[in-house]
Amino acid sequence: MAMTVPHVSFRHLFVVIFITTCLGSLVGCAGTGDVFRDTTMDFGSIKTVAVLPFANLSRDQLAGERVRDSFNTMLMASGAVYAVPVGEAARGIVAAGMANPTTPSADEVTKISKSIKVDAVISGVIREYGDVRSGTSSADVISLSLQMMEGQTGRIVWSAGTTQGGIGLMDRLFGGGGKPLNDITEKAVNDLINKLFE
Repeated sequence: MAMTVPHVSFRHLFVVIFITTCLGSLVGCAGTGDVFRDTTMDFGSIKTVAVLPFANLSRDQLAGERVRDSFNTMLMASGAVYAVPVGEAARGIVAAGMANPTTPSADEVTKISKSIKVDAVISGVIREYGDVRSGTSSADVISLSLQMMEGQTGRIVWSAGTTQGGIGLMDRLFGGGGKPLNDITEKAVNDLINKLFE
């Protein structure tokens, strides 16, 4: 008895591949609810903050300072809080005797807060910054997380993360370089500031 192989048209094959690609892209782009907010904290009492240097896990050695500068500027532009100048934060780091300002202890947070008279301290980690490649496509991506620590106790009262940019479906299908790094950095910073004040 001879076995017959069902006939599959190229159109059906194309539709199946297209749907699989779309679903795979959507799963790869899915976001997570990565915001922690201490419900007992009165965020309205925070008027001044110090933004510490960001830990940099990316290949770009200057990513920490670039993103910190952008975050400081956009935080000030929001008008919601006053971010002390970078030099003032550096003075507080020295006065608090912080060995590693990218990962402050609760005790160090209280010391720097008293030293430069801020209500809270913000630190962060840049997980990825720069060019990513997939096949023939490449695009810029930024992934970072921030946390805010209350100045009086040093406890974490807010934490959030974001990832922006990367290779999208259109880039995968038709090639392309994505958006400029400065644009996605601003988008990531805006996303975090919105999460802070939501």
